[in-house]
Formats: sequence, C-alpha cells, structure tokens
Amino acid sequence: MASTLTPAAVERLKANREQRREVPDAGCPGLYLVIQPSGAKSWAARYRRSNGTPAKLTLGSCDTTGKETKGEPAIGGHLTLVSARRLATEVRRQIALGNDPAADWQAEKHRRRVVAVEKAANTYAEAACQFLDEYTVPKKGRKPRRWHEVARILGLDYPADGGEPTETKGGLAERWRNKPIAEIDGHAIYGLIDEARRRGIPGMARRNTELSDGRARKMADALSRLFGWLAEHRRITTNPTIGVWRPAAPMARERVLNTKPDLRRADESRWFWSACDEISEPFGALFKLLLLTGCRLSEIAEMRWDELSDDFAMLHLSGERTKNSRPHDVPLPPMAREVLRSVRRIERCPYVFSTTGKTPVSGFSKAKVQLDEAMLAAAEKERGKDATIEPWRIHDLRRTAATGMAGIGVAPHIVEACLNHVSGAKASVAGTYNRETYEPEKKAALARWAEHVERIVSGKTAKVVPMTKKVQRS
Repeated sequence: MASTLTPAAVERLKANREQRREVPDAGCPGLYLVIQPSGAKSWAARYRRSNGTPAKLTLGSCDTTGKETKGEPAIGGHLTLVSARRLATEVRRQIALGNDPAADWQAEKHRRRVVAVEKAANTYAEAACQFLDEYTVPKKGRKPRRWHEVARILGLDYPADGGEPTETKGGLAERWRNKPIAEIDGHAIYGLIDEARRRGIPGMARRNTELSDGRARKMADALSRLFGWLAEHRRITTNPTIGVWRPAAPMARERVLNTKPDLRRADESRWFWSACDEISEPFGALFKLLLLTGCRLSEIAEMRWDELSDDFAMLHLSGERTKNSRPHDVPLPPMAREVLRSVRRIERCPYVFSTTGKTPVSGFSKAKVQLDEAMLAAAEKERGKDATIEPWRIHDLRRTAATGMAGIGVAPHIVEACLNHVSGAKASVAGTYNRETYEPEKKAALARWAEHVERIVSGKTAKVVPMTKKVQRS
C-alpha cells in the first residue's frame, strides 16, 4: 500500500541492487520516486492517455536536500519532493485538458535539439569556415589571391597544400568559437577594429607597436566580407559591419627608387641591385625580377617552373594568378633570364622561389630588413656615414619600373600593358572592346628597360633616345 512520502523518507529509501524500484507517493496520485540499482534517484509521473494506453513522463532528478530554489520547477530539473508534486499536479491538469504531457514534452525536446543544432551551425567558427570554403571572386569562380590572409585575420589557418583549417592560437575563431553570429553587433565589430589598430590582429604577430590604420583596415575589410556574405545568404538579418568606423584609405604612394636617365642620379637603384647580391637566397633574385618586370610580388614569389618557357624568354601568368583575372604574358629580357638561371633549383619543387621545397617563399619582412641594411651599407660606402635612404616598400619596385620605363620614353599605354593594367587608354568601354595585348611592344619596352637597369648597375653611360620607331609586329 502506497504511503505518503516525506523528504526524510525520500533520502532514506535504498536501492535494490537487482532491479529498479518505483515507490508511489500517496500524497500526490501518479507521482513515483524511481530508484536505480546504482542508487540514482529521479521523479516520474505515470498516467493514462485519453485512449486508455499507459504513459510515463520523467520529471527530473531527485534533490534530497529539501532546499527549494527560486523560480518555477521545470521538467528535466533537479527536483525536491515539493517541486516534483507540483509538476505531477500540472501533469494531471494537462490530462484533464485533453493533452498528452509526455508527447508534448518529447516534441519540446525535439524542438530544443533542432534549435541547438541550428545554433551550433550558426556560431562564428562554423560560419567563418563555411564562408571561406565558398569564398570566391564574383563572376570568376575562383578564390581571391590573398584569401589565406583573410582566413588568418578571421582566425583560421589553412594548409598551403589543402586540407582542413585549424584555429589560430589566440585568434578570432578561438575567441568566438561558440558565439552565435546573431549576437555579434556593431559594438563588437568596432571593438575588434580598434583592437587591431592599437594592439594588433588577434592571433597574428604585429610588425610594430604603434597605432596602425593599416591593421584596422584589414580587420574591417575581412569582417565586412564575412558578414556581408552571411547577410546575402540569409544567415543573419542585418550586417553588423554597416556604419562601423573604418580608417580612411591612405594617400596614394609616390615613392620610387631613383632610376633617372642621368645615371649619376640613379643611385638608389644601384644600391638596391648590389644589396640584392648580399642578402640570403632566394630573395635577391626575386627582388631583382620585380624591378625588371614590374610584376606584383605574388606573381613572382609564387612563380612556377611550368609557367616559364623552356628558354626562360616568357613568363605565362594565368588569370588565376593576376589581380584583374586577365592572363598576362611577360617577355623576359636577357638580364632577367640570367637572374632566373642563377636560382638554385630544388628537386621536385614546382616553385621557382622556395625555402621549404613544398611552398612558395615567404618571410618578406625579414628579407626587406636585410635588403635595407645592405642598401644603407652600399650608400655609406659611396657617400659616407651621413648617407640616408628614404623608407620604401617592396611594392614600390612596381612603381619604379613603371616610372623608369616612362622616363626612357616608353609610351604610357605600353607601360600599362607591361603592368597588365586595364586603365588609362584601355579604361571603361575602351578596355571592353580593345583586346590588343601589345606583345611586340611589351617585349621591346621591357628589353629597353632592362638595358637601362644594366647601365645603372654597371655605371656605363648611354644616350637614351625616346621610342619613336614603330615596333615590327609579327
């Protein structure tokens, strides 16, 4: 015969090590104390559905302390005898209303599981991974040239040879691993941009300890791409990056190494070339090719042997390797070919410039420091200890090549063709219809530019005549 349970009785009742016990509570019809062979205790309500079939609903685990907590008791909680009776009474009320509490609870549990799964799929880490997997250039169907850098800013490291990403230690994906993307607002976005500006991008080494608008812009741009994509694909209702402060773009740079036709004034280019012979491999040859070709850093640094013709007279860059997605053939003058022949080839390595034998060369910041030191040493040897060199960047070599070609008389539209630019004479509608690549003119221009560089390096003077002769086209 059932007896009315008390808190003391609930605590005192022991387990049957052979089978589970169910002790009815006479103080609340339908309520049972369930005791497992292990000794674990829980509460359950038993009842009959409207069709007469028996049903059971587990109310929650048993709290034998007798101490009530604030708030309404809930199914699945840690319940005292008083709380269990209250829930069992509510179960009887729902039955009287014609409901099935057990079925309703199963439906609620399923709903919660679905919400949990959706929430997990919409955490920052999961969203960032999916974005980067599908991140392509609009209308091109290929990944951007610097998508690995965007991934690192967002807190994910992708192996160079493919494979699953890992979270950058201390990076954004680690910090926001389980944070729902819907909870990331403009304040959080601004905080990250300001942090990047003041202390560096999370998980990435910073090159200087000063305020950096460049770091802030990179963080702002990466987050804008991510959340813009999420908004487009209806993963979020509003883009939290809209309206958030982003440092203004810097003024266009004008720095070039001195390549004046008057060779006595082309000192910086001369110091640069001699410094390239002093720094560690393979950076010297790489930097020389940047000056001779006017190519972008990635186009030369990631150059593959199979992109070169057998005689090294032509570099074929596919649209996937260029910024504007247009294929670009670079005629290589004899001086550039000699530089390529000096590069030590690594067996079974597809890249011309590599230190690992598996991936393109990296570590340009350290190489640039070596180059600057060697250039200054060359300047001091020539001009004395008071010699100085205005700071410059690797990308300034591209501007130097363009300015230098213009200075020796190469026509502007040919300079643009050598740089693979779609601007100037081929901007807008003109570029849409004018598909001429000026290959003979490019070859002549780069050859003439290399000859000028060679005169600078050797110190031999020569009369520079504007390119007025029409180039013979094949």
